[in-house]
Amino acid sequence: MSGNARGNGRAQRAHLVVLAPLSIEARAIRSALPGALILQTGMGRTRSTRAITGGLPERTKRILGEAGAVAVAGFCGALDPSLRPGDVVVATQVRGPDGTRPCPSAGILAAALAAMGIASRVGPLVSTDHVVSGSEREDLRQETGALAVDMESAWLARAAGDRPLAILRVVVDTPRRELTGNPLSTALGGLRGYRALAKAAPALASWAEATGPRTVLLAGPRSFCAGVERAIEIVERALDRYGPPVYVRKQIVHNVHVVRDLERRGAVFVESAEEVPAGATVVFSAHGVSPEVRDQARARHLHVIDATCPLVTKVHTEARRFAGSKYTIFLIGHDGHEEVEGTTGEAPGSIRLIQNVEDLDGMEAEDPDRVAYLSQTTLAVDEVDEVVGALRDRFPSLTGPGSDDICYATQNRQDAVKVMARECDLLLVIGSENSSNSKRLVEVAEREGCRAALIDDETGIDPGWLLGADTVGVTAGASAPEVLVDRVLDGSNERSEAAADPLAHEAIRLKRSASEENRGVQGGSSNERSEAAAEKEGMR
Repeated sequence: MSGNARGNGRAQRAHLVVLAPLSIEARAIRSALPGALILQTGMGRTRSTRAITGGLPERTKRILGEAGAVAVAGFCGALDPSLRPGDVVVATQVRGPDGTRPCPSAGILAAALAAMGIASRVGPLVSTDHVVSGSEREDLRQETGALAVDMESAWLARAAGDRPLAILRVVVDTPRRELTGNPLSTALGGLRGYRALAKAAPALASWAEATGPRTVLLAGPRSFCAGVERAIEIVERALDRYGPPVYVRKQIVHNVHVVRDLERRGAVFVESAEEVPAGATVVFSAHGVSPEVRDQARARHLHVIDATCPLVTKVHTEARRFAGSKYTIFLIGHDGHEEVEGTTGEAPGSIRLIQNVEDLDGMEAEDPDRVAYLSQTTLAVDEVDEVVGALRDRFPSLTGPGSDDICYATQNRQDAVKVMARECDLLLVIGSENSSNSKRLVEVAEREGCRAALIDDETGIDPGWLLGADTVGVTAGASAPEVLVDRVLDGSNERSEAAADPLAHEAIRLKRSASEENRGVQGGSSNERSEAAAEKEGMR
């Protein structure tokens, strides 16, 4: 039955072709994907190679050649001992004797499965030309790092050419419950595998629709700012110098990938200085701390390394200056954010926190002629301007910092999004949920009338978002590493020529106007110079 193709009346124009080695696999998939072309290719290397090179009827070859996306789906054997029969595996790459084929959009398939309530394991798959059993399973896992093994995917993957490729396999046997010589395990594993494959197969349709060709606009600037790079480097140098554990109060920056990477290297993140063993090394995060926290560290004789962003330190200095001059200070920021807590701690008796214009109702100042404002450095510029305007209407003598508290990096990323959002059907902002500057980028795009979503990485992309999105913008908050941008670009636009080289994507780069540059130099305290200082500090 090798090369058997079946589908409904739309098969000749199929956007998706699914290659399934066994008839039972093809049957499970066909019942769930009536609009796709299902090709049963046969079991093993020889049949797989024959099916895609010379074993197909001319009509089927033509349909396969015209398909927009190609998937390989069926059963597999687990190499990872934590996998169980019925578990779904999505391949990030497939390895075979002749090399490795990447599957850049694996994250989108995993997201499609998650949207259906199906958990999946995402990672490498390996193909062999024989059934793997016994100790060979563990040897193969150690050698390749693969989650699972099959006998076809590496050869069937060639049928995709330069088109999007997905590989979805369902576990039917494991190192502890092998099919060979165990009829009961064979029956149970096969039944679980069949049901799981039929249930998971519709995700392939969502994946195929989402991976079509599109224009991707890449914002610039994006990703790490100098202050974030400096903070991360401080933790890395502390680990190199003192060895693990190095304690970090709060997240060094608000990004889950950065935190996990540093944890793997030996950093220990704690919520308060009181959790740090007496005399140990502790790093204060980029968001800054209050004088009270510094007192706690001194009382515990902690070796303190301060990674506070210089721009946050600037706001702290302004808070002390205004409070010393008997000003009432309105701090524009988000309640509970670590930066706001640290700034408030510098002058708790003088600071009034306001998150929006409505918060001004009922607020008074001891002396209406001595009122100042400060702001959290990661807010949206428009958001701050609106509140400052309302403050000035109420307190005409309002004064502010010598230069804007919104950091240069934050403002430039927002300006880039403003321009790019007008050309996009969808904007993807890479950043963690607790990243204030990343969330503000979403809000900026939405104010420009563009659909926008915050994602931690490519696995957060809902395939439904990409339907009808011919132009997709991608940016990253100041605390998100550039490697996540590469992963999202590969996943969301697999067939784009530029996707192979992320730097080749169209970029929108903004520069400050000459008048702004001159004003910053004349004032001697521009945010641009502050970021440059942060960058210089990080290189020491």
